[in-house]
Amino acid sequence: MVHGTLEVLLVGAKGLENTDFLCNMDPYALLKCRSQEQRSSIASGKGSNPEWNESFVFTVSDQATELVIKLMDSDSGTSDDFVGEATIPLEAVYTEGSIPPTVYNVVKGEHYCGEIKVGLTFTPESRFLGSGIHDSIDADN
Repeated sequence: MVHGTLEVLLVGAKGLENTDFLCNMDPYALLKCRSQEQRSSIASGKGSNPEWNESFVFTVSDQATELVIKLMDSDSGTSDDFVGEATIPLEAVYTEGSIPPTVYNVVKGEHYCGEIKVGLTFTPESRFLGSGIHDSIDADN
């Protein structure tokens, strides 16, 4: 069983569909790996081509088969708009150790709505067997 840390480099996105009609979008990303969720900063006014260049670290096992990145548009006064999402399979990064920044399709339902650039690095956890620390058990009870 694989355990370790997954570092995600969120580089940026291109060609996103603008959900704001009067001005540029203020996009941000929600990154989810199984039950862990992290959020990027808001790329204020960056519209359809935001850049983040932010790193996120997740604790993972091979039960985590994919990373889902949801792109949202921050709206003050109303609920944030869903722009689209990218699902990134993790099997390759477990075997290769790292995947350089790669472009993935952003979709909304079955509809293509842009692309996102993400780099991945997996660092296996070192398991130390026999740490030498043992609890003594009182057998006299």
